[in-house]
Amino acid sequence: MHRLTRGQSLGAWLLELVRFGAVGGAAFVVDVGLFNLLRYGPGELLGDKPLTAKVISVAVSVLVAWLGNRYWAFAGGKRSSRARELAMFIAVNLGGMAIAVACLAVSHYVLGLTSPLADNIAANGVGLVLGTAFRYVCYRYLVFTGSPRRASA
Repeated sequence: MHRLTRGQSLGAWLLELVRFGAVGGAAFVVDVGLFNLLRYGPGELLGDKPLTAKVISVAVSVLVAWLGNRYWAFAGGKRSSRARELAMFIAVNLGGMAIAVACLAVSHYVLGLTSPLADNIAANGVGLVLGTAFRYVCYRYLVFTGSPRRASA
């Protein structure tokens, strides 16, 4: 069977990708839900601060993603140093968050598209897609770089 660069079979890589997607889906629900709750929920706690709302929602969703990716999606590639792995995970997620926030900032402040729909498309559509691609590549090649699990014979 064809092997990928980390020694995985194509099937193992596809399973990793599906797990990454499932973890990302859960983190997405947390991110989008909290963003909208902070902006438009009861009391509109951060109604006039879309970037702050996005930073908070991403920070909470990163915790969800950390747990899911470390203990499920990339469990076979854990680093020996949890602290180093966590530091790299946070750095990668800051990069992903910067991508989403930049998309929101351009849409909201440069293009003047300030409706709830426009904010969601910019931050949780365009920004999320670009940030997710960035995160996957970084998780796979920079964060969870231990030896992949081998199937028992």
